[in-house]
Amino acid sequence: MLALQQYSSDEDNSDHENKDHLEDLTAHLRPINQQNAISSTIQLKAAPEIFTKDDIQVNRHLDSTTKEVKYNPKYEELFAPEIGPGNPFKTQQMLAPRNMMSGFAEPAHISDFQFDNQRKTFTSYGYAIDPSVDNVVAEAKLVGDSSKSDDNKGKTVFELTQKRPEDKRKRQRNDDSSDIEGYLGPWGKFVDEKTIMKPNEEEKKELDEILAKRSKTGKQTEEKVSEEKTTLHVKDAYDYQGRSFLCPPQDVGINLKSDEPPEKCFLPKKLIHTWTGHTKGVATIKWFPKSGHLILSCGMDSKLKIWEVYNDRRLVRTYSGHKQAVRDACFNNSGTEFLSCAYDRFCKLWDTETGECKARFTSKKVPYCIRFNPDEDKQHLFVAGTSDKKIICWDIRSGEIVQEYDRHLGAVNALEFVDQNRRFVSTSDDKSMRIWEWGIPVDFKYIADPSMHSMPAIKLSPNGKWLACQSMDNKICIFNVLNRFKYMRKKLFTGHMVAGYACQPDFSPDMSYVISGDADGKLYVWDWKTTKLYTKFKAHDDVCSTVLWHPHETSKVASCGWDGVIKYWD
Repeated sequence: MLALQQYSSDEDNSDHENKDHLEDLTAHLRPINQQNAISSTIQLKAAPEIFTKDDIQVNRHLDSTTKEVKYNPKYEELFAPEIGPGNPFKTQQMLAPRNMMSGFAEPAHISDFQFDNQRKTFTSYGYAIDPSVDNVVAEAKLVGDSSKSDDNKGKTVFELTQKRPEDKRKRQRNDDSSDIEGYLGPWGKFVDEKTIMKPNEEEKKELDEILAKRSKTGKQTEEKVSEEKTTLHVKDAYDYQGRSFLCPPQDVGINLKSDEPPEKCFLPKKLIHTWTGHTKGVATIKWFPKSGHLILSCGMDSKLKIWEVYNDRRLVRTYSGHKQAVRDACFNNSGTEFLSCAYDRFCKLWDTETGECKARFTSKKVPYCIRFNPDEDKQHLFVAGTSDKKIICWDIRSGEIVQEYDRHLGAVNALEFVDQNRRFVSTSDDKSMRIWEWGIPVDFKYIADPSMHSMPAIKLSPNGKWLACQSMDNKICIFNVLNRFKYMRKKLFTGHMVAGYACQPDFSPDMSYVISGDADGKLYVWDWKTTKLYTKFKAHDDVCSTVLWHPHETSKVASCGWDGVIKYWD
């Protein structure tokens, strides 16, 4: 600092300025004047300022929704007001603490028996002990109907129950386990227990009547097999050459023995013949195999009849042996025999020529459809779809059941052999279609869809590729047999009304038309390729149950209905 003070410039006129400047620089180093000191006016306190308990809030705040507290809270902490603004719209009742809709229920320790006892007493008699009062006092305060309580002397339901003589019965006792024969243990009977009760005279009469009724209704009486009869309606069973009516005629201008279908088919337009003879409706009709020169009809009058298709078109033979309506029939490959099934629960094998009933088969259930196995080496086997959800296979030679196909969930309605007779298709009331390998009782394909309806009539096309199914939602659905049974969504034939009836559809031999009857007795013809409806006309007065296109004719169609007639159209 001295060096700074002694340092000066050569110029004399700046000496005075430097002196003033130096004083300003060293002003803070000079001692303070006692008169101007702050300490003379302010007194300093070294002790810190201390707040008392009353000045500070030391309560720990508890969340009102907390379920568990890890320390011992004080009364002030538990009942302190909740933090935050109050809801101005809540009523006093809503602001009050609640643990249920109606308010705050404190847990009360009361035995289940006492609670139920008081509740039942109040329900039965209208009074009970007041639960809001601590009932330590000698006289309990009652709520409810005081007059009733006076009548019952304030007793509860439990106290008012009357003791019955059987309530405290004594048991026979023998707890000695070493007594092997006489040991009773906890299973001893009551002393006065009656183990055998005999009805008095009046009760005996009533019971006898009930048992007599039951035995009548419940007993499955062995039905007597009705006697089979047959009637030949033509004059001579054989012609001059010794040929029976099974031999196809050769003078009809068409080769009935050919395997080739007609080249082009045409629409049937007019009625050419009507066969009458059934007294009730006709369920179905079948062509004679290969030639189609005869028609077999299944009548609801429990008779089967065979009719000529050519020449005089006479009724040839009647087969009567069923007790109830005939449901279905099926020829074997040669046509010498046929099977019929009826609502009398019997399947019968008939000789076509002589009318003799060769065998009877029954499973005690109604058969709905019946089919011979078309394979030449399996002509002794046939299958029948029954009302108890089974498809049963019988052997004609032994008359025994050889296989049961039991997978459907409803009555089996229709059967059809496909894929060179290696498989067969069945439809059922369970709205499904199942495809089975012959001889294997597990279906290898199951077709069901929520949109599908029951399909009680099915028909295989002449070329064996397509399966037409009459669906209960007034459609004919088509399935491709060769391509994994694919459902052809675009091939739908509609326009007819069949809901509730199993109307059998059919194809024309050249696969150009699809035909079907309907519930109003009309006959419908659609184009196979375009699925367009070509024509429809009134064929029967009641349901037209089956229509069949002749396998060798270009435009001849047979139809039958519930009006009991069979008609032939051309």
